[in-house]
Amino acid sequence: MPSTKPVPSRRGRHPAPKRRRYLAVFFFLFAIPLFAIHLPLLALPFFWDEHGQFIPTALDLLRQGAWVARSTVPNVHPPGVEAYLVACYKLFGFSIPVTRIAMLLVAGFGLLFTFLLAVELSRKTKGAPAFLPPFLLLVSPLFYTQSMMAQLDMPAMVLTLLVLLLFLKEQYAWAALASVGLVLVKETGIVVPFVCFLVLVWRRRFWRASWFIAPAAALAGWLIVLHRTTGYWLGDPGFAHYNVAYALHPVRMALSLARRIYYLFFAEFRWIGTLILLFTAKKCQALRTPGWAITAAASILSLLLVSLLGGAELERYLLPVLPVFYIAVSVAMTSLTNKVAFPAAAALLIGLTANIFWNPPYPFPYENNYAMVDFVRLQQLAGAFAERHLGNSTIATAWPYTSALEHPGYGFVTRKLNVVETNDFHPASIRAIPASRFDALITYTRTWAPADGVISLPLVQEFLQRFYEWEPPITTEECLSLGLHPVISWTARGQTITIYRRGGN
Repeated sequence: MPSTKPVPSRRGRHPAPKRRRYLAVFFFLFAIPLFAIHLPLLALPFFWDEHGQFIPTALDLLRQGAWVARSTVPNVHPPGVEAYLVACYKLFGFSIPVTRIAMLLVAGFGLLFTFLLAVELSRKTKGAPAFLPPFLLLVSPLFYTQSMMAQLDMPAMVLTLLVLLLFLKEQYAWAALASVGLVLVKETGIVVPFVCFLVLVWRRRFWRASWFIAPAAALAGWLIVLHRTTGYWLGDPGFAHYNVAYALHPVRMALSLARRIYYLFFAEFRWIGTLILLFTAKKCQALRTPGWAITAAASILSLLLVSLLGGAELERYLLPVLPVFYIAVSVAMTSLTNKVAFPAAAALLIGLTANIFWNPPYPFPYENNYAMVDFVRLQQLAGAFAERHLGNSTIATAWPYTSALEHPGYGFVTRKLNVVETNDFHPASIRAIPASRFDALITYTRTWAPADGVISLPLVQEFLQRFYEWEPPITTEECLSLGLHPVISWTARGQTITIYRRGGN
């Protein structure tokens, strides 16, 4: 008797392996150019918060098994990224190139997830708009720098995209699990599972909604560990004041939100994308799907949260939202004619690429573009000179450069130098250090303030002094009055680092 058992079709016999092959192809399509453009920078010494916060925290975990930082100031940030780096260090050893490659690998998945989320959100469009967003992200100045840096926001971006992708595909259990990973990378990621929870409650799928309580429980667990170790819920009272109490001043909140909106929608030629969104707002039905409503809600809440909290007001906090903007622009472009869409896309790509190297006339974090590399190279030069000529001297300088001079593994010196730390380079801060405590002073450009830039305007200076405690840095003349004579100075594209020595010898 012939068998009646159905024979699986040839097309559906091995869907999973075939899908994995496609995903691997697309991953390498995006990762290869990502690694190629960063190849000259794989040995670049660590920058600012890297060697001031995240690398010391990772090394504490690696060497002492300490989940809460001991060799630097502890704070509320969960140790997810540090745990990932420690796993890499256990496999390949601690080094700067290992760190850079580990972070670039994560960034490569960010490009892949941007593409996959774009596919999911552009199903009602014609053409292939999903290919543009990852390449727009690839040439974005902020992504260019953050993709190789041991910081939290790029991994948070990757996991945010993954949570949204899984949720829109109704893979809720996996989305909840990815959300746990997200909040253990950065605490502000909690807004994404919160949106997922609300959506499922609205749909009356209460059991599945309950899965998204797990991220909040995981974050609460970390806060309990932090409190038991440090005695503070945010790890350190100074950190709490700067990132919560200080940030919640009405003027600073308003300016922070304005900065976020400007950077996301206008800076670095993104005004082209904003004009496209405005021009196609009425006729682009593809941006009115339930999937877009969920994605937009998560993005808006994320933008608002990072505008309210965080005293530094860094643009890298917007990384989880940036790919969504590029996806929306790419989808909106499908409502334009090719004669308009292609030149607009080309102009946006060229404008973003140019801004990797162009510095704006207003203050900005160096980590936003190639200025970060200039900053590190200058400090590397000064560190090498100090090691040769000031090896037995005590050097005063501002955090985090003190950390760079004290730790050979950070790429600036080959042996520990003696340092005294000052919070900044205000004249009063330098005068507050007894002359007997240091023999040399190293100053560097902490704030981007070109002579013909916005910060040179008296009205702007008055505003910054009133609301941000801004003061001009100490001048050479003021250093001379303290018995500190300039020995050597280096300059690169508007940034300067100068070494002074007592008596000038």
